[in-house]
Amino acid sequence: MWKSARSGAALLCAALLASACAGGEQAGTGARSQEKVTLSYGVWDATQQAVMQELAAEFTKTHPNIAVDVQVTPWADYWTKLKAAVTGGAAPDVFWMNGPNFQLYASNGVIKPIEEQVDTSVYPKSLVGLYTYDGKLYGLPKDMDTIGVWYNKTLFDAAKVKYPAADWTWADFKAAAAKLTDAKKGVHAIGAQLTSFQEYQYNTIYQAGGHVISPDGRKSGYDDPKTIEGLRFWTDLIAAGQSPDLKTMTDTAPIQLFEAGKLAMYWGGSWDVAEFTKNDYTKDKVDVAPLPKGEKQATIIHGVANVMSAKTEHPAEAWEFVKFLGSKPAADLLGKKGPIPAYNGTQSAWAAAHPELKLQVFLDAVSYAVPYPVSKNTAAWQEAELTHLTKAWTGEVPIEKAAADLAAGMNELLAKE
Repeated sequence: MWKSARSGAALLCAALLASACAGGEQAGTGARSQEKVTLSYGVWDATQQAVMQELAAEFTKTHPNIAVDVQVTPWADYWTKLKAAVTGGAAPDVFWMNGPNFQLYASNGVIKPIEEQVDTSVYPKSLVGLYTYDGKLYGLPKDMDTIGVWYNKTLFDAAKVKYPAADWTWADFKAAAAKLTDAKKGVHAIGAQLTSFQEYQYNTIYQAGGHVISPDGRKSGYDDPKTIEGLRFWTDLIAAGQSPDLKTMTDTAPIQLFEAGKLAMYWGGSWDVAEFTKNDYTKDKVDVAPLPKGEKQATIIHGVANVMSAKTEHPAEAWEFVKFLGSKPAADLLGKKGPIPAYNGTQSAWAAAHPELKLQVFLDAVSYAVPYPVSKNTAAWQEAELTHLTKAWTGEVPIEKAAADLAAGMNELLAKE
């Protein structure tokens, strides 16, 4: 999911700096309540287009002079297109922002801080912190996601393995993985995916008691022995043949292997409910459990925020729309038809939409969730993560050396921020 955010960090930074330095006429100020205005709203998920349009229509009912044009750009092109729009001074008035990219956009003056006093206690604290930079809040959380273990009940039954318990541990997971692997049938217990740290490595790092980045964002945690144990969790699975090798997972993504009945488990997000309930193979075979507990219980929490362009010509109207999107009525509607809404107390409708699945797992995980690790230029060191850890995933170097090299490289990048 974060592949695009990992690429072109330097070019992106340069483009944003150019935009910020371009001067240009500052956005207009003040509401023009009688003027007919159409706001552009940039989003990346086509599966949410209908509910976003419904939300826009609801907003216009109470703000008849403001229409909203929902513009969907696929995830693969979203950040490239947004960068070009920012450079050309034509960014959408309001658009979706994620954690890895937030600080870069905020620090370069591309997005507008929220000036009105907002009751942020209605959102998870970790998400409010994720979209706060230099003491200023820039976005209102729209949704949230945590990670769980999706599992194939048919394969568990065939291997005579009990379904994961709510309090299962790393030891339980490893014992199940050994029994679920059937080389003759081409079935692996899990795919130790390298390219989605939100779903895989970050979780086990914090479960092991390690960390990715220091609280002040200045030092890598990859040379912490506990962090290395969190990484070894995955390389051990590959070495034991309980996960496909990296080449296999590069040729065929783990989610495709899971949907083909070749993986018994898949560490995935709450957002996967839409995919797994419509897929012909998985729709009547899967359920979900909490992540297994290591030294600690932990899952990564992330969520999308709605932000305003710093150069919008309609700042007052854009803020009214962002404020509506961050409201309880908007969250109630989103929870019935979209991802988990971020507004506290509105998530039950999301879980109730699929009573056949234990979706409460994702909501309960908020109590022990860890914020997605970020810094000012997250994308830069995420590239380093892939560069160095690929060598451990292929077995070219021990995980200790890969982690040490990554820590050194990441520290150099953090020093430049």
